[in-house]
Amino acid sequence: MLTENEIIDILATNLGQLRNGVNKNDISTLSLENLKGMNTLILKCDMLVESTDVPKEMQKWQIARKSISACVSDLSSKGIDPKIALISLGIPKKYSKFEIEDLARGFKMASREFDVKIIGGDTNESKELIIDCCLIGFSEHREVDLPGRGGAKVGDSVVVSGEFGYTSAGLQILMNNAKAHSHLKLKAVSSVTEPKPAQKFGTCLANYFSASIDSSDGLGISLYEIAKQSHVDIIIDNIPAAKGIHEFAKKNLLDQKQLIFCGGEEYEIIATMSPPNLVKARAIARRAKLKLHVVGKVVKGHGKVKLRDGKAPRESLLEENGYVHFSSNKTLAKYDLL
Repeated sequence: MLTENEIIDILATNLGQLRNGVNKNDISTLSLENLKGMNTLILKCDMLVESTDVPKEMQKWQIARKSISACVSDLSSKGIDPKIALISLGIPKKYSKFEIEDLARGFKMASREFDVKIIGGDTNESKELIIDCCLIGFSEHREVDLPGRGGAKVGDSVVVSGEFGYTSAGLQILMNNAKAHSHLKLKAVSSVTEPKPAQKFGTCLANYFSASIDSSDGLGISLYEIAKQSHVDIIIDNIPAAKGIHEFAKKNLLDQKQLIFCGGEEYEIIATMSPPNLVKARAIARRAKLKLHVVGKVVKGHGKVKLRDGKAPRESLLEENGYVHFSSNKTLAKYDLL
């Protein structure tokens, strides 16, 4: 069994002495002398618990990377690039040196991928793996100017950064042996094990958002959050279904809308934009080679989300369901606070 100091030494060695941070008397410090002009400090914490957040097929480095990816996704939806991370670990007594090194490898990969300095954290013994990630970012904007969930206005367009359904399909494949052709299977499973937050979409376009949220709790529940907090209704008339999801649902006798709207942890960005801002955002997206999908519009209402099928004027109310953990209690949905 490794001691706490031995675990810390492994992490520090693999992360390059915690990426140039300084540890002094149980605190971690980092100079901010190069951050002139920043007006707002942004903080985001997210806890990953192995039994509820991790399919058994995931490797340790993938788990470590995912713990940071989840936090990055929330900051990205507000246009914030994270700069600093504190990572706290609850590690089972049975973990070997190899497993600790594999976790460190995942943190190092995420640190480089998202350009985040991991400067410290804490370790403790626990019955299962727990990772608490705290990311810190900075913005030149004032706090009130950052996009929240309650800024959608009647007449705004609803946009998303990608397509939906891959994560739901991936979980069905991993946990229920659902059938899928090779290309869809690869993409769906990797969306679960190696999620990619829409970081560039957020940092390039957030200045044009009237409201925004990431889709970690599911497309449906995230749309409801914007609608409720903005005191409007949202109509989705262009469902952003991932390629191949219709055939996958049909082959496995699954509900396509459930796969698309209730998947969760897809880490896409959902936002609203005024018509003039949408024109500007589209031009930027083209230059940056980003996908920008217009999926609906904001109308007068009281916090409902409706679907409009095809060209027909008929509308149906979207059920308000969100992502459910992998635990045995399938009635509990995971809701995020940011």
